[in-house]
Parts: sequence; C-alpha cells; structure tokens
Amino acid sequence: MFERTRTVVAVAMLTVATYATAVEVNGGHPETYVVRKGDTLWDISARFLKKPWLWPEIWQANPQVKNPHLIYPGDVLSLAYLDRVVAQPGPRQEAPINGIPLDQVEPFLKQLSVVDEVKSLPFVAGLEDNRLRATSGQTAYVRGLDGAEVGQRYAVVRPTVRYALPKPTEDLTANGDVTPGSGNLWKNFIAPSKRNQTLGYELAQVNIGTVTKVASGNVDVTSIALQTQIGGREVRVGDRLVPVEATPYDLQFFPHVPAAQTESLDIRVLAVTDMFLAGGPRDVIAISAGRADGVDNGTVVSLWRQGRFVANKMKYPGSSRMDDSLTDGAGRIAMPDEYAAHAMVFRTFDKVSYALVMQGVKPVQVGYSAKHPDAQ
Repeated sequence: MFERTRTVVAVAMLTVATYATAVEVNGGHPETYVVRKGDTLWDISARFLKKPWLWPEIWQANPQVKNPHLIYPGDVLSLAYLDRVVAQPGPRQEAPINGIPLDQVEPFLKQLSVVDEVKSLPFVAGLEDNRLRATSGQTAYVRGLDGAEVGQRYAVVRPTVRYALPKPTEDLTANGDVTPGSGNLWKNFIAPSKRNQTLGYELAQVNIGTVTKVASGNVDVTSIALQTQIGGREVRVGDRLVPVEATPYDLQFFPHVPAAQTESLDIRVLAVTDMFLAGGPRDVIAISAGRADGVDNGTVVSLWRQGRFVANKMKYPGSSRMDDSLTDGAGRIAMPDEYAAHAMVFRTFDKVSYALVMQGVKPVQVGYSAKHPDAQ
C-alpha cells in the first residue's frame, strides 16, 4: 500500500467581463501580496479565487503574460478590481514556485508505479549466501532478465496491491498473487460500482542495482549488485525488476478541469495514504482513472460520499431495516451525495492516478466518487 500569480495584466476590460461570470474572487483579500519561498500556485490562487483551479484560464486569456505558469518569490501581486490580478515582477533570484507542495508528493513520484500485470516481469530468484533478505552492498540473483548487459541499472520493485473495481484494493502475496479474501471487506462500506475490472498493480521501489554478471552456461540467473536502498525496505525472493526510468515524473503541476471524456466514468478513490480507510488535506490518494481515460497531471476533481438509502421511519416505524444502505429498496429514501474535498492529480498511469487532497470539509474515504470540480 502506498504511504502521505505570476498572474495577469488584465488591461482589456473585455477580458475581465468575459471571465466575470466564471470566476469568483474571495472577499477580504489583501490589496497586495508578495510571493514567498514555499508558496504554491494553488495556495496563492486560493487567496484570490474561490475556485483555484480556474487561474490558468484567466491568465492564458491575456497575451501580455508570456508564461502564465511561472511565478517567482518576490513577485508582487495586486488585486485591484474584480477578476483583475496584476503582477509586478520581483528580483528573479530563486526558482519559480510549484503548483503543489513537492515535499508532499516526492516520495510517491520516486517510489511508486502502476503496471498492467506483474507475472511477466523478471524476478529475484535468490540472494547472496542464500539470505532471506538483502540490502545495499549485497547481490541478488535474477531470473528472466533476458538481454541484460553488464552495467545496466534496474529498479527492484515489490507488487503491493491490485487496484480493481468493485473491490478497490486487494493485497498481494510475495509472488504477486492476490491474497485470498483480502478484498471481501470492501463491499460492506463502499457503494456498488458500475465498473468491474482490474486497473493495475502497484509496485513499490525497494532498491536500485547494477548488472555485474549475465546468465551464461549452466547459470540461469543474472547477478545484480544492490546499491540504493529505498524506504527502508530489504530485497527478498519474489521481488520484480523494471528498467530505471531517466525522468519518471514531472516537477511542474498546473491545476485544470478534467477532460470531457471523463464525465461519464465511474471514478472512485481506491486507496488513501498510509491509511486504511480515510485521509484529509495533503494526503495522497489513488483514483480509478488514468491516461487512457484522459486524466493528466494537474487534473482537479471533487470527491463525494455517495448518497445512501435510509429507512422511511415515518412510514415504517417498526422496520428493522438497516438505516444506511448502499443500495435502494422498498421503504427507503434516497439521500444526496455529500461533498468532501478537492484533489489534484500529480502522477498518472494507464488506468490509475495518484492525487493530492488539496482542501475539503470532511475526510476522504476509500470508495468515494470523483467528479468535476464544479459539481454541485
């Protein structure tokens, strides 16, 4: 399981009028704000806008802004008129700030990935001195690393969970199989899903090693010198290997609304950072949509508790029916969905993405639905 402006010179009143209906400005904002190191684009936008994910649309509508995605410590922001944010460039002595706090997501950028299947990946067949565990400075023997050459680097990864619907997560055994019964409990508190499919297998990085000797003659395995331990984990038999990615993730994240093609999808929260069930702001979640569904870095979603079906106690006062059912039935009253929080995607795979919970009014739980950020 996984673990936790430069803005716009809006001199054209037409531009201001165009966005006046789409953008609401927060009340009580300061007249000026000096960007500081440690700020994020989301947090600064939230000072001025009730919908922080709309700022790129406003900035990009102004041709005076050469790069609406860059804001630097020392820049002075002035909010003088409705939907008009003016920037005075600062000294430009430091790097531009990011859309979200990198320190919150960097471990997930570096250490986790999601693949369609694991059985075909090369695996650790044995360890130096027939150890049960190995770490940096020791050797792992790998089967199935065909075509490897001395000096090549590989990441040792461990399959942790299978992401799927309607069961959001199922724990995996050492050889990558689903642990029998591990997903059964989800049905007790997660509303039924319209989807029934495997979405991918999460891989947690354990170590990085270099090929020192390839399989030849009577030897069936490739020798890997373990060099970089990650997350305090030790290598064990059954761990898998994947090539080291030169640039596996982006470092710039800019909020925007989801692509139109995601509107018809039943997108759910699959897992929450270091938690069994629930999390809050600055926690990382996994959701059941990815690149194949039109989700990319910066996609903002709102997260909702699905409306339950309660017993009609006025009509059936003696009923013994459960009062918080996940499905409809005779004598029940349908309740509305309830807003919990907003989240922004920061890394995507084919059918799964990781997102950071940005702000909310209640904890986010596994099984909650993801909708358009403007959903009511």
